[in-house]
Amino acid sequence: MNFKHLILGVAFAFAAVLPFGVSAQAPQMQQLPVDTAVRYGKLPNGLTYIVRHNANPKNRANYYIAQRVGSILEDDNQSGLAHFLEHMAFNGTKNFPDKNLISFLERIGCRFGADLNAYTAFDETVYTIMDAPTEKKDVVDSCLLIMHDWSNNISLVGKEIDEERGVIHEEWRSRDNGQLRNLVTLMEKLLPNNKYAKRMPIGSMDVVDHFPHKRIRDYYKKWYRPDLQCVIVVGDIDPDYVVKELTRIFKDVPKPVNAAERYYVPVEDNDKPLIGIATDPEVTATTVQLMYKHDVLPNEYKNTIAGVSMNYMEAVVSQMLNERLMAYAMKPNAPFLQAGAYDGSYMGVAKTKEAFNFIAICKNGGAVPALEALVSEAQKVKQFGFTQSEYDRAKKSLITSYENSYKERAKRTNSSYIEEYKSFYLDGGYIPGIEYEYNMMQQLAANIPLDVVNQYAAGLITDKNVAIGITGPKKDDIKYPTEAEVETIFENACKAKVEAYKEEVSDEKLLDKEPKGGKIVSEKKNQKYGVTELTLNNGIKVYLKKTDFKDDTIIMSAEKKGGKSLYGPKDFTNLKVLGEVMDLGGLGKFDAIALQKALTGRTAATSCVVSLHKDMVSGSSSVVDFETMLQLLYLESTARRADKDAFDAFMQRKEVALKNAANNPMSALQDSVPSLLYNNDPRVTPLTLSDLKDINYDRIMEIARERFANYEGAKFFFIGNLDEATMKPLIAKYIGALPVDKKHPNVTNEKVQVAMAKGQKDLFFKKDFDTPISYILDVIPCKLPFTQKNAILMDVLGAILSQEYTATIREQEGGAYSVGAYATLQSDPKGEAFIQVFFPTDPTKAEAMNKLVYKAIEDIAKNGPNREYLKKTLLNNAKVHEENQRKNGYWLGHMINYYVEGFDWVSDYDKVMKEITPEAVQNLVKEILKQGNKLQMRVTSFKTEKDLKK
Repeated sequence: MNFKHLILGVAFAFAAVLPFGVSAQAPQMQQLPVDTAVRYGKLPNGLTYIVRHNANPKNRANYYIAQRVGSILEDDNQSGLAHFLEHMAFNGTKNFPDKNLISFLERIGCRFGADLNAYTAFDETVYTIMDAPTEKKDVVDSCLLIMHDWSNNISLVGKEIDEERGVIHEEWRSRDNGQLRNLVTLMEKLLPNNKYAKRMPIGSMDVVDHFPHKRIRDYYKKWYRPDLQCVIVVGDIDPDYVVKELTRIFKDVPKPVNAAERYYVPVEDNDKPLIGIATDPEVTATTVQLMYKHDVLPNEYKNTIAGVSMNYMEAVVSQMLNERLMAYAMKPNAPFLQAGAYDGSYMGVAKTKEAFNFIAICKNGGAVPALEALVSEAQKVKQFGFTQSEYDRAKKSLITSYENSYKERAKRTNSSYIEEYKSFYLDGGYIPGIEYEYNMMQQLAANIPLDVVNQYAAGLITDKNVAIGITGPKKDDIKYPTEAEVETIFENACKAKVEAYKEEVSDEKLLDKEPKGGKIVSEKKNQKYGVTELTLNNGIKVYLKKTDFKDDTIIMSAEKKGGKSLYGPKDFTNLKVLGEVMDLGGLGKFDAIALQKALTGRTAATSCVVSLHKDMVSGSSSVVDFETMLQLLYLESTARRADKDAFDAFMQRKEVALKNAANNPMSALQDSVPSLLYNNDPRVTPLTLSDLKDINYDRIMEIARERFANYEGAKFFFIGNLDEATMKPLIAKYIGALPVDKKHPNVTNEKVQVAMAKGQKDLFFKKDFDTPISYILDVIPCKLPFTQKNAILMDVLGAILSQEYTATIREQEGGAYSVGAYATLQSDPKGEAFIQVFFPTDPTKAEAMNKLVYKAIEDIAKNGPNREYLKKTLLNNAKVHEENQRKNGYWLGHMINYYVEGFDWVSDYDKVMKEITPEAVQNLVKEILKQGNKLQMRVTSFKTEKDLKK
């Protein structure tokens, strides 16, 4: 069935009952309205703009310039220049020469890489400025001027171009792994003779290293132009002012004359299946992908009821199918370890062709049964469709998600809006506002029957336009079918008899018998941070803080003494998988899949974590589902369920994962970290294949139940849109019913600590990487008093070092694409601190680059920090701190710090920040270096790029 005709048929069929002003007799469907809060239009030169006021967060705005330009438009001798140009946008423009653009934004509190960034894809390039302050109009004007310069005035100075070659070469080095190489091979097979297969955005390093300057300038002049660009601004701004300034600032950007055609590369149809098999020694999983290609809905229909109908059916079909596949994977000896389905762009890249995708990860050598299972599931959908109960759950889940968005509409963030508008410009669609969308989805759910959805789903499972991709590790003992064999396997699987899916309908009632509950025996209002403190008759304390940061969100956290420290060596292996295993069986009368079904339409979740010294429960819910969250909490504590089949399936997945992990050269680094940092403390060494035989499911469940069988001394915290009058009876009922054994107080073993190694230690070794590379890890551990000032100083030091390494290792030396620098003071163990630096680099530069790591730290100890870097860091910290005041997570953390740990890092924050001086940073680094600890690791490939060219 023609996909376009199917969607349009559904849309016209329901036009009469859907109140969106759509006429079934109209020759063209009416376009959906644009949200009235959005300023949307075009300037005379063709530039599109989308502007919206939004005050979450206050006094901040996000700026995007989205371009319908990417690597697909490159000529052969320009391979990689679209991405190279993206880098050059930060190296000098007309109004911000040299690195002044980055410097200006950092001076107003925007971090390079986090708040200031960009990306290049096949058909799009997007530049972003996030969380820029808006109190001063000149800052708003400057951000718009940056958009202007990115549009038409990137300097492309020859010296800067040559210096950036090394940075991009290192970006290629850091990303050229087995998974990417398999993707490239697969694209060549599944996009035969198509330009998409030849235009990976990172491009050719031969071109990157040697192209003449004029070539990138030609690309820029040809493709960066206003008719292919959209400036999007969302934040605490005056939209009228922004549009006025945009019009003024972009007035000198000329309208294109005789512009090159912005073409989109078509993806050809195919009668016989396209088949691709790709293997690589460094890949860690065997993956099978079954794709049913179909046409993209034309843009003129995406912004109509046809587009909404398509999105509705995509959502419910994907959910129903994924529910089936998840349940299948949970069975022992399933043909795949995990599987999923979705509809999206073909191969994840094509703008001109989409595909209904089935994807599975399977055991090594298991590609054939995995493919047969995927085809079987597809044929079940095609021949029998879905059941009414599956559809009812999918509808309920979808409507609940829209309802949650609707309820939180007043607290929606700038980031979510701007991403939606970016997609609208680049891919088409609609932006009528959540009120309109919620209403449309409700109407579609009420009026589209199951048989229409089944017709739509069956139409996706076609006999032609099929593509099959198999990727996996390249090893002598792993056998893969040939392409001819895959075609035969697929054809036979399509002909095999399948039976209709049998749905097991689950009872939605979580508790058959409600707990007796307890009583609130004490209530104290207006405690520290405006908290209400409740004491229950079982001794549990509950702390409530009402906020208006979210309209339909409640967050829960609970802690008590306990943890893994109470268990000895015989349980170390079990403890390593405790978090993964203890929830496999579900809760109460529900296995994990049945529980998920029972919770359909409810927004509530809980999870338990056992750390070294604590037992913790976390949760979240909507306002109306608060009781559901408490019921889940009660079940976590009193009715944790075992499921041997689910555990057996988990063990099979874990065995495959551990076997394949050895293929990844990075595993050598990961496996050696405990040896370097923790002297091979058995509590933190990674799980190995030989450990699997020692895992005891019964013992794990015994530990899990034991950890949450006694809530003596527990403290619960709730924050969000709280209605205390409604909540208190429920808290008494469920938390008051949690088991408490006052005769056996909860304790932890403080003597058991996992502290970093001290002294000096080097681990240097070589591995057989396909791409010549060195991974460098430097850690400097130390002891520091556990104070707020030291915690802030460490955080500031990490930010200063990040700027230092960006300037030296990345920009000056071209030695790395990015350097991760991090410094922190830990609370467990208290007073343990460390500086950590990690980056990949060229093996021939590794020694020199590592010297720069220590030179920056030693320079701070000798001369103090770079004053400009410190100033930028403090500005950014002040901005982040201001934003944090409007976040539930920030206050929840500090409530726990105060009421559990006994320290207050809120009240004196401003006072402490004034003590963060250059001298304080310098003295901190002196103290760190004085302790004389240095832990180094380097994993290096045997060969360099020069060796590969011989």
